[in-house]
Amino acid sequence: MRNRLHKFTEFTGQLLPHETAYLLRTQQLEDPERLAILQRVDLNCRQVEQFTPYDLAIDKRKYHHLQKWIQQRLDDIDVDVFHEWLLEAERRIMTDSIETKDEKKLLKLVRHYQHPSYFFMKFYEVLKHYRHFLQIRLRYQDHRLVNDFLIAHATPFHQSKECYDQLHDITQDVVEQYANQSNESEQWQDLLENVFRNENMDGLNRYLALVRLTFIGFNYHNYDRVLVHFDYLDQSFQGGRNYSRRILANYYGNRLLLHSQRREYEKAVYYGLLSVRARNYDYLFYVNNLAAVQLRLGRQQEALNLLQSAKDAARTTVNPHNRIGYTAFYLEALIRNGRLAQALSYGDSYLRAYRKDILRYRWHLFFTVYLQVLLLQDHNEKALKLIRQFKLEEKDRSYSVKAGYLPTIPILLDLARWREGLIDNDTFYRRFRENKNAVQENGASGERFAAFRQTIAVLLPEGILK
Repeated sequence: MRNRLHKFTEFTGQLLPHETAYLLRTQQLEDPERLAILQRVDLNCRQVEQFTPYDLAIDKRKYHHLQKWIQQRLDDIDVDVFHEWLLEAERRIMTDSIETKDEKKLLKLVRHYQHPSYFFMKFYEVLKHYRHFLQIRLRYQDHRLVNDFLIAHATPFHQSKECYDQLHDITQDVVEQYANQSNESEQWQDLLENVFRNENMDGLNRYLALVRLTFIGFNYHNYDRVLVHFDYLDQSFQGGRNYSRRILANYYGNRLLLHSQRREYEKAVYYGLLSVRARNYDYLFYVNNLAAVQLRLGRQQEALNLLQSAKDAARTTVNPHNRIGYTAFYLEALIRNGRLAQALSYGDSYLRAYRKDILRYRWHLFFTVYLQVLLLQDHNEKALKLIRQFKLEEKDRSYSVKAGYLPTIPILLDLARWREGLIDNDTFYRRFRENKNAVQENGASGERFAAFRQTIAVLLPEGILK
């Protein structure tokens, strides 16, 4: 099968369930074999960890034709494909090089436009340039058509622009609270929900509003309210509305985070496996989040395989937040799989290369794992030296006010001191109990702390976990 249908299997292996649901809902295939293939494609899309072979008795040419049909059908509704075409049409208009076929398409879109579209604002702006292009060339009829459209949709355009700019201002509060637990963002929730529910608003603004609603849901642990909006979006995608692979992957990635926060880890893994099918700018972010859930579920080999498959993306990304997150989870996966020497080498190299980024962005996450590696390899003096060199004890005291904080650095510091004979058993026991009691046992923090204790269990004094 791999030889005969390798390309088709590879192509369909990257498809997403909402894509195949749309194809099945709108298909008018008369050939029962082609329909049977499409149904099998849909089945395999939904079985994220299982594969049902395709029927080799069916003519291979039908698989080839169906692949082209699938790609064309999805391209026809893909808002990102349309946006790329708009940008190219705009460039050609501005350089007086637009082709006849593009003009025909543009004018047809004006005649048959149904408001709102996803990239309505860009479409409107392109038409403003095109109006100049037509007017100076005395193309009165086409100019009248475009001009009438611009006049008729001037109010919705200005409303969309105003909303877009307002979303940018709102985002400052939302992200600042999410990242630093400062500011408040709940005051924006009703406004953002009104934008998302407004079916007369363009799709871009509505989706931007949903992303910010998701952040607010995480800020205040109000996950049920966010889930209602995600279920609405689910139906929209199945109908082929506001669709692109990028948006779908982002939707799956957000659902992973949402279900993970609700401690619905199997659902989180399902959506995470879907999110990493799309290789886009946020791919490494999706990989990190999926690996974190897999590690939480004890699927350390799966997590390691996933992270190793994303090495190129980690090496080339310019996003230090994602790169450091990847490194921390990769080190943890190596620890869990018993590959301590490799973890030590990788951690040493990364710290030398990206010291400034680590200290600026995600020092607590990185050093929590890297110090574990050092202690598990009996490099206690080196661990103490790094803690002094980077002033981790002082940084941790400032960091401890953040929501979800875990006292991993103080515990690892005490552990290194105890193993070097700098503090006695009673002191270590007392401090360990104090740090443990500061963690809320129920909820995500308690689970993360339990996983941390399990990793360092072999280093602790006998009986302390009891």
